[in-house]
Amino acid sequence: MAHEAPDFSRYTRIKARHEGRVLILSLSNPKLMNAVDAQLHRELSSIFLDASDDPGSDVVILTGEGPAFSAGGDLNWMKEAFETGGKGPDAMEAKRIIFSLLDLEKPLIAAVRGPAVGLGATIALFCDVIFASETAKFADPHVRAGIVAGDGGAIIWPQLCGYAKAKEFLMTGDPVPAKEAERIGLVNHVVADGELDGAALAFAQRLEKGAILAIKYTKVSVNIGLKQLAHSILDTSVAYEMNTFMTEDHREAVTSFLEKRAPAFKGR
Repeated sequence: MAHEAPDFSRYTRIKARHEGRVLILSLSNPKLMNAVDAQLHRELSSIFLDASDDPGSDVVILTGEGPAFSAGGDLNWMKEAFETGGKGPDAMEAKRIIFSLLDLEKPLIAAVRGPAVGLGATIALFCDVIFASETAKFADPHVRAGIVAGDGGAIIWPQLCGYAKAKEFLMTGDPVPAKEAERIGLVNHVVADGELDGAALAFAQRLEKGAILAIKYTKVSVNIGLKQLAHSILDTSVAYEMNTFMTEDHREAVTSFLEKRAPAFKGR
């Protein structure tokens, strides 16, 4: 039985369009460099389910609108959360984002231009094949915001670049430029900025014209190990992240960034 086409028009922070049987999803919060606010976080927790159910596509491209893939979590959203006694991003949404992404059987191609930060980096790195422009930078600076890298970074970075480098980048939050990301295995291909969209689409169309069932189930088979890791790690890392949203160091990190000064962390 064919799936009823999902209503992509209900999304306000993600734009969807088709190029033949390739579904192109664009994170769309360009005024904030596609930073993840409450609305985008909610939409990310369902977009991959809708992409899975889309009868008009066999391959998916994920990109960002404008000069950035995603600047990561919106610090104003975080500030509002701790000022109102909230706990920041919803833990169940966070887990749905990762598991719905891993459950997507269609090949998922990332086209990353500019910064891919925090959750933005996590989502890009969980994609099956990653194209990056020369302007791309990947960073998971959760610790700089006084919180644990709990949204999936602790799972995917070690698998791509090894535990030693992953722990260095996750414990410092230092950015990785595109060429270095390619060298250490974080991404597959680095291309000129003007060639990014075309390169990602050409690869997606190559897969779409292939034996798509064989390609899909090969991806599914490879992802089994990642799903097992996610099931064993994500509950703990998300719980630690939720806990650190309530710390003084997180409040200081957000406040100092918005006030454009150096943070004074106290370890509590």
